[in-house]
Amino acid sequence: METSGGIQASLSGRYATALFELARDGKAIDAVEASLGRVRAALDQSADFAALTTNPLLSRINAGKGVAAAADVIDVDDTTKKFLGVLAQNRRLAELPAIIRSFRALAANHRGETTAEVVSAHPLTDDQVDALKDQLRARIGRDVSVDLSVDPSLLGGLVVKIGSQMIDSSIKTRLNTLAHAMKG
Repeated sequence: METSGGIQASLSGRYATALFELARDGKAIDAVEASLGRVRAALDQSADFAALTTNPLLSRINAGKGVAAAADVIDVDDTTKKFLGVLAQNRRLAELPAIIRSFRALAANHRGETTAEVVSAHPLTDDQVDALKDQLRARIGRDVSVDLSVDPSLLGGLVVKIGSQMIDSSIKTRLNTLAHAMKG
């Protein structure tokens, strides 16, 4: 079963679709997407915030208070702040990374773009992101929005996933391939 934009009707997909429809109706897709980017960065950079979203021992009320305070600090828009409160009430904060990915895919599809999930060993500069978008646009023939994350275990290079296609140029994979070849 699929919803708009080809997002699977998973739990995170349903939440993302509901948020997307609210944002679309309120003409706030860009504001919500930017806010979700800040939430994603907070999840990646703050162990405390990540723990808040995944701690099953926190009550719904305390989780709600915690995400409301965090939302104020990271400066999210009102729609996203209310949405985070709903997730806390429904004990679904752990779904945030998947919801953010699904929302970004819906927003990109709405703009006529394709979304690429890009994992790098180190954070990419704005110039590197622009160059990557240009290369991906040339390769697939349409605009590409990138969902960036960092995984230091890659050592170097990138792993790019667009739909079911994956391009893995990481040093980790190259070393594993070389080690496998040397074993004979």
